[in-house]
Amino acid sequence: MSASGGGKAILAAFLANLGIALAKFIAWFVSGSASMLAEGIHSVADSGNQLLLMLGGRRARKAADREHPFGYGRERYVYAFVVSIILFSVGGLFAIYEGVEKLTHPHELEMPWVPLAVLVVAITLESFSLRTAVRESNHTRARGQSWVSFVRHAKAPELPVVLLEDVGALIGLVFALFGVGLTVITGNPVFDALGTLMIGTLLVVIAIILGIETKSLLVGEGATEADHRRIVDAIRSGGEIEKIIHIKTLYLGPDELLVAAKLGFASDAPLAHVAADIDRVEARVRAAVPAARVIYLEPDIYRPGDDPTPPTSEFVIKSAD
Repeated sequence: MSASGGGKAILAAFLANLGIALAKFIAWFVSGSASMLAEGIHSVADSGNQLLLMLGGRRARKAADREHPFGYGRERYVYAFVVSIILFSVGGLFAIYEGVEKLTHPHELEMPWVPLAVLVVAITLESFSLRTAVRESNHTRARGQSWVSFVRHAKAPELPVVLLEDVGALIGLVFALFGVGLTVITGNPVFDALGTLMIGTLLVVIAIILGIETKSLLVGEGATEADHRRIVDAIRSGGEIEKIIHIKTLYLGPDELLVAAKLGFASDAPLAHVAADIDRVEARVRAAVPAARVIYLEPDIYRPGDDPTPPTSEFVIKSAD
């Protein structure tokens, strides 16, 4: 998996969640805490999600073939979308079900110090996992870019998924600590059930956010506005063309951008000169935006007043037809 795929962050999250899941299940078995059971299922779901992300990264590296001439880069989007579904169903809905069950059939906690100790240790481990994800994300996050913007616009799905999972895990642990702690203080197991419901609701919200963002990537997103402008500037800067008639971009995978454009040349330009000009334009585009690995430039004769798209299309068109 490429650096942009956040391999270190995924591995750190997987190892942390695996150990934490085991500890949570032991704490649930000993104490009977619904919050601990919900958190244990949450950690198991997260561990499975990290395995899916690693599998998606591995499959995305398959070479292009006749059936998939643009390669398998979008496999990473598919597996990220599956992760959001698992988080919603296995994590969120199960926790909500368990919370409702414990509200209707309260269960006194036994040996409450066990889940409390596990929660404190889990918060520490999840904090280390989140720190790793933040460090990995900072390698690709633009300077000054907010974390909300990074999650919404990142083309590599793994880091936003791991970030949201880790943040959700930490908040979920706080909810569990709230539920178990108040149950211990008051002796009322209803608080443990409420903590479980809060965990389930949190997971459902995170899963919906992930699903919306990865769906957009699956449908097909174009270059960011900044990269789109760099591409346009690179095409224009050499003076070989008279006009960009139209241009479209599409991410074939997190690290591979397709650029297709129709360029207007002088009507009397010799074919050999046009071919050489196109080569120079391609070189500038790749230098400006390294992810632009697949470039198709169609030469044409520009006819003023005969544009197939409005002038602003150079900056707003983001996906191929």
